[in-house]
Amino acid sequence: MDKKRVVCPYCGTGCNIDLLVENNKIVKAEGTKDHPVNDSQLCLKGLYGFDYVSGTDRLVSPLIRKKDGKFSKDGEFVKASWDEALNLIASKIKDAKDNFGPDSIVGNFSARSNLEENYVAQKLMRAVIGTNNVDHCARV
Repeated sequence: MDKKRVVCPYCGTGCNIDLLVENNKIVKAEGTKDHPVNDSQLCLKGLYGFDYVSGTDRLVSPLIRKKDGKFSKDGEFVKASWDEALNLIASKIKDAKDNFGPDSIVGNFSARSNLEENYVAQKLMRAVIGTNNVDHCARV
């Protein structure tokens, strides 16, 4: 059985988890001993919240709603490349900014991201998009 050390994905605290992996499947999670953040302790999500990794219904590529080969809110979900999906997102953000101004756009980011990732996200919203409409889900 292999042991893989990772940072817990469930909040920004930074707990370390040792994942026990057998046949390329996570079979158990343990808190990393002597780690300065969690010292072998984990919350319930850290201990048991890893089944999604081997879920058969996970999305593995972007989906875009298309009708007659073009983006449409009335279309059906179709697999797309990452370049196509990111280009569509960028064009929709640009359209919203051009038509309704930068304050028509909000960035709602995750408490699961670490400090540096959230810093870059808010910097994108403020410096590139031009809005202070930044929020996250950790204020409850």
